[in-house]
Amino acid sequence: MITIIPEAPENVAAFNATGEITREDFENLVIPHVKEKVDEFGELNYLLYLDTDLDKFTMGAWLQDALLGLKNLSKWNRAAIVTDKEAVQNFTDIFSVLMPGEFKSFPKENLYNALYWCKNGNEVEV
Repeated sequence: MITIIPEAPENVAAFNATGEITREDFENLVIPHVKEKVDEFGELNYLLYLDTDLDKFTMGAWLQDALLGLKNLSKWNRAAIVTDKEAVQNFTDIFSVLMPGEFKSFPKENLYNALYWCKNGNEVEV
């Protein structure tokens, strides 16, 4: 299931993924919310808090996620993936070289920093 993170800054489409993720999650929630943000702000700042295993994403969900990326390719500004899964962090860092915009991974304990980065393009000073 995917839900919107209500504490996200206004210019960030932020989602929490838990349990099984389906194509319907993307069709009914993610894509409309992303479209709304792109229409309002002219760019996409995206955050996914991955609180599930990758095997919980159905094939349709992955395909829909890929189509979302392609459809809004020119609108990507910043995208953060928040996870403690090292393989996903590594993939996100490699993926950032191939896509327009900035892609960055954050460990789960840095959710606030990831939201701040998505909003502003820099991290919170500690």
